[in-house]
Amino acid sequence: MASLASSTYPRPPAFNQRPATNLILVQNTIVPVRTPEPEIQPRKRPLSVSSSNDNGKILTVIPSEKSERRGILDLEKFKEIVERERKEEVNRKIASKKAISVILRREATKAVIDKKRGPINSKKLLPRTVLEALHERATALRWESALKVFELLRDQMWYRPNVGVYIKLIVMLGKCKQPEKAHELFQAMIDEGCEVNHQAYTALVSAYGRSGLFDKAFSLLEEMKNTPNCHPDVNTYSILIKSCLQVYAFDKVRSLLSDMSTQGIRPNIVTYNTLIDTYGKAKMFAEMESTLVKMLGEDCEPDVWTMNSTIRAFGNSGQLETMEKCYEKFQRAGIEPSISTFNILLNCYGKAGNYEKMSAVMEYMQKYHYSWTIVTYNIVIDAFGRAGDLKQMEYLFRLMRSERIKPSCVTLCSLVRAYGQARKPEKIGGVLRFIENSEVMLDTVFFNCLVDAYGKLGCFAEMKGVLETMEHRGCKPDKITYRTMVKAYSIGGMTNHAKDLQDIVESAEETHRGKKPDF
Repeated sequence: MASLASSTYPRPPAFNQRPATNLILVQNTIVPVRTPEPEIQPRKRPLSVSSSNDNGKILTVIPSEKSERRGILDLEKFKEIVERERKEEVNRKIASKKAISVILRREATKAVIDKKRGPINSKKLLPRTVLEALHERATALRWESALKVFELLRDQMWYRPNVGVYIKLIVMLGKCKQPEKAHELFQAMIDEGCEVNHQAYTALVSAYGRSGLFDKAFSLLEEMKNTPNCHPDVNTYSILIKSCLQVYAFDKVRSLLSDMSTQGIRPNIVTYNTLIDTYGKAKMFAEMESTLVKMLGEDCEPDVWTMNSTIRAFGNSGQLETMEKCYEKFQRAGIEPSISTFNILLNCYGKAGNYEKMSAVMEYMQKYHYSWTIVTYNIVIDAFGRAGDLKQMEYLFRLMRSERIKPSCVTLCSLVRAYGQARKPEKIGGVLRFIENSEVMLDTVFFNCLVDAYGKLGCFAEMKGVLETMEHRGCKPDKITYRTMVKAYSIGGMTNHAKDLQDIVESAEETHRGKKPDF
């Protein structure tokens, strides 16, 4: 018999209402079961009701095992999330404290390096900050500051002598024409127990070669031959050859090439490209072509640098047809042009006034998606400026800035020169206002260009003011500055000013002191 239950639609519970009574059948006897009064409490876990058959004796209510396990798992997962968030918060606090500590130590290290504060714990500075400061100054060729940082580096408790650091500083001093300082560092490297290798010797040879002290450089070359594990290689010879070629010491170059042959050292692509480039700049086309033939005969494949040096040589000398033929031959040999190649073509066509071919090169670059560099913009801006096409020049200048390419002194010189030729002093003022709001580092070449432009326009007051601007920016006038002013004053009939300036030009010592005329 089926069990009896409460009504399908029970009344809602009310205050002072007696609890409802349900009837169930137990052993063929109807037994009243009082249902407990409902309480308002949170739901603990889901319940499952067992079914009864027609002969069933009792109804039971038991919790679901699956629901219970799910609740336990949810609770454990919740605890894990809370614990993980707590650990993450602790780690964030620790990382924040460490970051602040590192930042403060870095700032303290920089303060010591820049001598903003006293040498407090100056022997326990952060290694990374000191090495970064040294690298920054060496790359910028600030040799005096770099050597001071290096002395600070050597005072650190964690310092260990390193050959690579010494070589980098010696190379820097060579570029700055400080061979004696480079030799002092070389000797200090030996005194600190560093193992001298051929790279260190090569750096010192280069330092003397760059300064034109070839006797000392060749003496070091012979010393290398007699020093174990320091024998000169093709890189040593190539660097010394390049130094000799820069002063057109071709007799020394022939001597070095002969010495290489005796030592059994074959020139590489760098050696040949250096020779081809220098011969081309000196317009020694016969030597350049013979070097190229010899290069091909020794199975030394030319590269894009070879192509660029060759076409530059013919293009700068006005041999545009030969330049184009060489360009085609190199392309047929499988050498792909680079952005530098197109810059050379643009420059050569621009100087020759062949703007039609210049435009063709620009269209080719745009078609094959060659991105313009600052060199490209400087070339085309200068070309249109010389041609008097100020509208196109200004458009390219705006396009350059929209591409987030910062103008350089070369760019500004082209603008000033073009406005001077077009007799537009107000445009020059616009360039100067642009400079005030920019971070362009001006040099003496720019100021000389500015002096020349004002002189041609007859703006003598502005021309005189350039000297004051140079002094304010820490840029010293040179002989070209004063000679340009002398020429302008002479043309303008201001003989007294011209004579005062001429006296300064004739005295090299006074020029180096930066003496200015009293107007």
